[in-house]
Amino acid sequence: MDLCFLPAHELGRLLREKKVSAVELAGAVYSRIDAVESRVKAYLLTLKEEALNQARAVDAALASGEELLPLAGIPLAVKDNICLRGVETTCASKILKGFIPPYDATVIERLKEQRVVFTGKTNMDEFAMGSSTENSGFYPTANPWDLERVPGGSSGGSAAAVAAGEAVLALGSDTGGSIRQPASFCGVVGLKPTYGLVSRYGLVAFASSLDQIGPITRDVRDCALLLNAIAGHDPRDSTSAPQEVPDYTEFLVPDVRGFRIGIPREYVGEGIAPEVRAVLNRVVELLEGMGAEVEETSLPHVRYSLPAYYLIAPAEASSNLARYDGVRYGLRVPAEDVVTMYKRTRSQGFGAEVKRRIMLGTYALSAGYYDAYYLKALKVRTLIRRDFDEAFKRFDLILSPTAPTPAFKIGEKVADPLAMYLSDIFTLAVNLAGVPAISVPGGFAGHLPVGVQFIGPPFAEGQLFRAAYALEQEAGLAAKRPAL
Repeated sequence: MDLCFLPAHELGRLLREKKVSAVELAGAVYSRIDAVESRVKAYLLTLKEEALNQARAVDAALASGEELLPLAGIPLAVKDNICLRGVETTCASKILKGFIPPYDATVIERLKEQRVVFTGKTNMDEFAMGSSTENSGFYPTANPWDLERVPGGSSGGSAAAVAAGEAVLALGSDTGGSIRQPASFCGVVGLKPTYGLVSRYGLVAFASSLDQIGPITRDVRDCALLLNAIAGHDPRDSTSAPQEVPDYTEFLVPDVRGFRIGIPREYVGEGIAPEVRAVLNRVVELLEGMGAEVEETSLPHVRYSLPAYYLIAPAEASSNLARYDGVRYGLRVPAEDVVTMYKRTRSQGFGAEVKRRIMLGTYALSAGYYDAYYLKALKVRTLIRRDFDEAFKRFDLILSPTAPTPAFKIGEKVADPLAMYLSDIFTLAVNLAGVPAISVPGGFAGHLPVGVQFIGPPFAEGQLFRAAYALEQEAGLAAKRPAL
């Protein structure tokens, strides 16, 4: 029995039936890390001793007859922009090297209540700015399906860890596709929740009006279980929605009869790889065979998602990243005066992509350009949100490819920022509109996984889980794993 590739819900059953111990499970995951991490490089740091102590506590609770919550004892990896008290959190940036948060993010508090076992902090694009995990300030992560290819980004380390069996579950964050695109590239499930459903308290900010924490898992049931654990109102996050959270596992019914699903024509035109189009067509056949109605629709303003996003997100980033100045935490480069210290610290601490986005955002917010760029982008954002509102009057869900291509080769797009930005062309509008979306494996292009994305109205995660679960059961891809 290969414990590191079993889903969390199956492992939870084995733990409760005492057919396996939490210590055995943690040991299996760390054995897997020892075997493959030198090639995958999913982690920035691992927490083996702490994890084994957490696992021993779970086993002791089980032995005493305590009734445990569903995720007790399950190994989970944390993206390195989510604060875990007492554990270095760098956002994969040299400017935060050595920063130890004195508090837990809300999602971490909730997972500690579940008695999850934390395996370590995963690699990412620096400050979540990227689509390939090549922008990490330390080293790139490889895709477990093909070590010469990227795992996607910015949550590439989390997706690669789950795909490679180096974690059973993982947390990522999604600002413009950073959970869904790596989930597609790595053949796992990734959910970007409705903005406000999951607290952002303790998430290091990139673009505060777009960021959301979400699950990356091996299958749809695990995704529902993890969302159950982390969703819900948090008074410490002013953007947290006072929304009642259902048990999302109740939506896991393999039945989409009567579902009306729209495919935006803007998402199936030029730029989509033929093999991705073939996977989408096959998914449509499966859904129609299960009784769903699938029709073409239009989201006329999503074509402006890319320019709108790359004005709004960098503008917010330029403000959020102003706090990294060498004074309070992280890197400080000594200098003869404070202004020179600021300049040297930020010049040496930030990578090229972060600097690019800070400059873009500062320019867009500057006097004389605010109305022409940032304000206009906000107006376009409103039009994109209205497009979704109109579409959801006719359709229950929207279906699209998650990414226009399968995983590309490491280094292939590094010199062309625009080509890299286009990797997120199908995911950006979801963040601009604040609606939820899930990426689920839809098929393969040769040996590479290809994901498809279901998009729903605000707080319709239940409908997303139902459609994704039905497709997962029909396609039969959840058990596939990379050879490594």
